[in-house]
Order: sequence, then structure tokens, then C-alpha cells
Amino acid sequence: METVVMTIMALVIFSFVLKMSGQGWIARFITCAVTALFIVLACETAASQSKTQIADWLSQPELMLDMSVWLTIDVAFQTGYCILAAKSLAGPLGRRGSMALAVCRYVPGLLVFPVLFAILTQLIFSLPGVDFAATAWSLGACLLIAAPLAAGGLCWLVPEKEIRLELLFMVNMLIAALGVVATVNGRTAAAGTNQVEWGALGGVAAIIAAGTVAGIAYNRFQTKKQISKIK
Repeated sequence: METVVMTIMALVIFSFVLKMSGQGWIARFITCAVTALFIVLACETAASQSKTQIADWLSQPELMLDMSVWLTIDVAFQTGYCILAAKSLAGPLGRRGSMALAVCRYVPGLLVFPVLFAILTQLIFSLPGVDFAATAWSLGACLLIAAPLAAGGLCWLVPEKEIRLELLFMVNMLIAALGVVATVNGRTAAAGTNQVEWGALGGVAAIIAAGTVAGIAYNRFQTKKQISKIK
């Protein structure tokens, strides 16, 4: 379980740096300054944690289910950024699309903050006798310097923005898949049953049918709208 969580944390950091590769240097430093400020402010809370308490948290299925909600929202947010950014490369976006892309581009995400909190906690555990504030300020300074440089290095290694967007998309899909593994926490077995929940089955079928009809109607409306503009 800890291995899965550590892998997710590493992927979240990589996704954070990879996303900053699509920003300018000023935006990168501002984003890193916000995250560094979070590290400094979270110093006292991180110092009050214990390894036993963290291990107990990771073993609680209810807490992992709550974290999966944050993970799902963050993955959906990052995926939306990839789609909008790729669409902007193909042509200009509308007003709403441009606003949504601007928000998605400069918001670092939700998962990076608990990941940085966990890194700060582990550093405090690994450096006994060192002042907690000094550890937090040092980590914040390293993040403020290393993360923008790492994003610039990614731009140098992979100059094609389309490839970086594809990589960001795939990384977040991998995070989502590992999030499912972390959520079940080994509870993958399910009791078999011979009964069919006809009500639930009918509800799912109704939702699928309604979504299909709505999609077809929306597609026809957009097609007629484009035809009327051409005429």
C-alpha cells in the first residue's frame, strides 16, 4: 500500500513540473512561490504528526475513499487542461474556452499540496534535531529554484508542446488507475449473487439512453447552427 502511495506522489510531482512546462518563467516562479508558502505555513502542522499516525491513516479505507474523491477531481481538472490546450493548438477557442484554459493552466492542482505536506513530514522525521522552520524554509527554497528549472529542462528535452500534453494526459490516467488500487486497499474480492437488481439495471439503462438522445440532439443542433452561419 505504501508503495502505491509513494508512486502516486512521484507521479503527482512529475505532473506538476510537466504542467509548468507550458507556462512562462514568471508564471512558474509565481506558482512555485505559492506552493513554497504553503510548505512554510504547514510547518507546525507537519511537525505535530507521527509515523504511527500516518500509518494508521493509510490503513483506513474511509480516509482512502475521501482521498480518491480529491484524486478524481484533480485528474479531471488536469485532463480538462490537456483537452483545452490541445484544442487551442488546432484553432482559436471561444470566450468560455479561453477563460477555462487560463484557469486550468495557472492552477497547480489539488494533489500537489498534500504531496508536499507529506514530503515535508518525511523530511522532519529524517532530520531529527534540525529546526522545523529551517527544514520548511529549505524545502520551500529548493522547490522555488528546482521546479522552474526542471520545467525548463523538460521544454528543452521535449520541445514539442503536443507531446508534453500527451505525456501529461497519460501521467494523469496512470494516477487515476493507481488511485483505484489505493482506494480498494486490497479489498478486491466481492461476494457473488444470483439476483439481478432490475431497478438499478433499468436506471443505468435509462441514464445511458438519455445521454445518447441528448448527445444526438445537441450534435444536430450544432450542425444546423453551423449550416445557418454558412448560408
